[in-house]
Amino acid sequence: MGKLTVRALRAVLVVVFAGTVFVQAGMVWTLVSGNDPEDGSLPLTALRLVTILGMVSVQVALVCVWRLVTMVRRGTVFSHSAFRYVDGVIGAIVAAALVWFAITGINAPGQRDDPGVTVIMGGVGVAILGVALIVLVLRMLLAQAVARDVEAAQMQAELDQVI
Repeated sequence: MGKLTVRALRAVLVVVFAGTVFVQAGMVWTLVSGNDPEDGSLPLTALRLVTILGMVSVQVALVCVWRLVTMVRRGTVFSHSAFRYVDGVIGAIVAAALVWFAITGINAPGQRDDPGVTVIMGGVGVAILGVALIVLVLRMLLAQAVARDVEAAQMQAELDQVI
């Protein structure tokens, strides 16, 4: 991975992380200050709480990706320590899907006249879970690469003993 690519990715990660913190701060401020303009059409307090949780899941994924990028730069990504960060990304994506399903459930009563919106939102939640499955497959590929790397190191050690 080139230095420019790593710097660009890290810049994006920092901007997204800052954005999520900004959104969380705004939601917490609105909840704490009592200036929640609840007009009765949607339970805004519940939506704000779910949004705060959703931002936490995004932040967990961002930190895990940052750590994985660091491991790539150091050349240590093909090790067992990388699995905890990949597992963190998978967990964060699943949590984001659950948050999305909660938002869909909160929004559903207001969509009685047009239930298609709820169906589409449910489909988006399933798609988010699909992304988690894709990352799980990539984790399996990482596991195979780590196993091959360990096997190659053992073969090299045996070859060094023979020579």
